Amino acid sequence: MTTEKETIEVPAKFKKLVEEIEQMSAIDLSELVKILEEKFGVSSAAPMMMGPMPGVTQSAAPEEEEKSVFNVELNQVGEKKIEVIKLVRDLTGKGLKEAKDLVDAAAAGPQMIKENVKKEEAEEIKKKMTEAGATVELK
Repeated sequence: MTTEKETIEVPAKFKKLVEEIEQMSAIDLSELVKILEEKFGVSSAAPMMMGPMPGVTQSAAPEEEEKSVFNVELNQVGEKKIEVIKLVRDLTGKGLKEAKDLVDAAAAGPQMIKENVKKEEAEEIKKKMTEAGATVELK
C-alpha cells in the first residue's frame, strides 16, 4: 500500500522546505497558511466556479440556497477550558497536546475545529461546545 507522501515527487529545490513543513504541528501549519495568504494576497480555499450551470435558468430574484456543509470554528474558549479541550480532542481525534494548543490558540484568534461537516453534525458540535462554555461559529 502506498501513501500520498510516496506518490508525490518533490523537486530537489523544495525538498528541505517540504521536510520542515512535514515536521510542523497542525496549528503551526494553519498559522503558516494564514501568514502566506496575507503576505501574498492569495487564498488556500478551493476556487469556486462562477456563472450559471448549463440548462439551469435563473429567476429574477434568486433564492438563497441553504448550506448543507459547514466548517466549525472555535472563537472563544470560556471558563471551562478543560472541558473544551476534551471536546476538541474527541471531535478531532487529536492528541491532548494538539487539542490544548488549538484551544490556547483560540485566545489569539478563531481556530478551525472541523471542516466540511454536515449541518446536523455541525449543530451538534456547536451545542456541545456551547454547553462547555465555548463560543463557536458555523461557516
